[in-house]
Amino acid sequence: MLPDGHVRGSQEQWRAVRGFLNSRRHELSLAAQHLYPPSLLAAGTPMLARPGWLPSRPVPLDQVALSWQAPSWQAPSWQAPSWQAPSWQADSHSRAAVADGTGPGLAGVLPLRADGSRFASYADALGELSRPGIFEDRSCYRLLDARALPGSARLAFGPGRYFDLVNTCEAVAHEYAAAALARGSSSGHSSSGHSSSGHSTTGSRPALDELPLRSLIGDPTDLRRRPVMVATCTLVLRADRDAGEAAMLLHWRDPARVASGGGLYQVAPVGVFQPSHDASWNRANDFDLWRSITRELAEELLGGGEDYQSDVAPIDYERWPLYAELARARTEGTLQVYWLGLGVDPLTLAADMLTVAVFDAALFDAVFSGLVSTNDEGHLVTGLRAATGAVGVAFCEEDIERFAVEEPMQAAGAALLRTAWTHRAMLLG
Repeated sequence: MLPDGHVRGSQEQWRAVRGFLNSRRHELSLAAQHLYPPSLLAAGTPMLARPGWLPSRPVPLDQVALSWQAPSWQAPSWQAPSWQAPSWQADSHSRAAVADGTGPGLAGVLPLRADGSRFASYADALGELSRPGIFEDRSCYRLLDARALPGSARLAFGPGRYFDLVNTCEAVAHEYAAAALARGSSSGHSSSGHSSSGHSTTGSRPALDELPLRSLIGDPTDLRRRPVMVATCTLVLRADRDAGEAAMLLHWRDPARVASGGGLYQVAPVGVFQPSHDASWNRANDFDLWRSITRELAEELLGGGEDYQSDVAPIDYERWPLYAELARARTEGTLQVYWLGLGVDPLTLAADMLTVAVFDAALFDAVFSGLVSTNDEGHLVTGLRAATGAVGVAFCEEDIERFAVEEPMQAAGAALLRTAWTHRAMLLG
């Protein structure tokens, strides 16, 4: 329940819920998955994915085709037939509505300003009352449709903004956390008295009819219901084929620095798929998954900044030493990159693409000789039975299950670890 003296709708109450959300994201995510059909759960984790989002085998990244289109509720011609909506989804009439984080259902997640007016959006409230270290409304590539095919995948995008993500994803998470507190639940667990991990708990999970914004969105995998900005989660593997072992890089996200996913483990690097700057020439130049991943490798693993001076001119990727070196490695086969699918977090409804970059050990050691231990979003995880001479965590079943099940890890990261382990023969062969 809310602490004494915190009036509902007040800024103090909002901060209390936000603090509860950031301190209990993992537990709340485990609870929120029960709002959705078990058939949507991917790889035995809370991540949600619809049919056609997860390929049966890893897809080489160069076989993932991107297309650009203006925002439209008409699916591209290559989209699979309409998916049968589950019984909990909104009816066909209300499907025409779009939840963009500025309309109905927001009164419960937006506090009042000092003058008595209500904040216009969740991003406005977050920026003024609990601003994270990284918080800028930049252009993004908005995901409009996705389909995995045998040996390939097709993704359609249009224009979007980062605050579109905040105004929906963080708002629905806040709504769920507030409902859990209102029920007197310390973690949002089931009324059965047990969490999904089997530990005894108290309280009960919020029901969908208590969550107006989440109900308005309906099917969390319907990309027409809301603006969906998508992040690229990349599992980096250092493969020592001579020794027959591999290591992986994991990351702890600092809630004081990031707007979403704070206090949780994740793979590294992770970044929202977006241009390097809002200048118009970057939209086409940066509209490439590998270029986006390379920038994230430079920023999160090598400590590079996000200023590529692309406000003056587009990035010349072919002349960028890191990009050129990795391009040669992909051609020579010492670096392989795969797309493993797409999923949605059950608490925030944030969308993530799952990718894997497999570096031969010698290449990894050369490229990441300056690997940083901390970055602008948190710190890398080290010291857990890492492969001999390697950094990071051993890519082994024991450590994968530890992070996928026991540690507070984002749903996308847990699903990526398990999926990569399932396909380890292909990835490391």
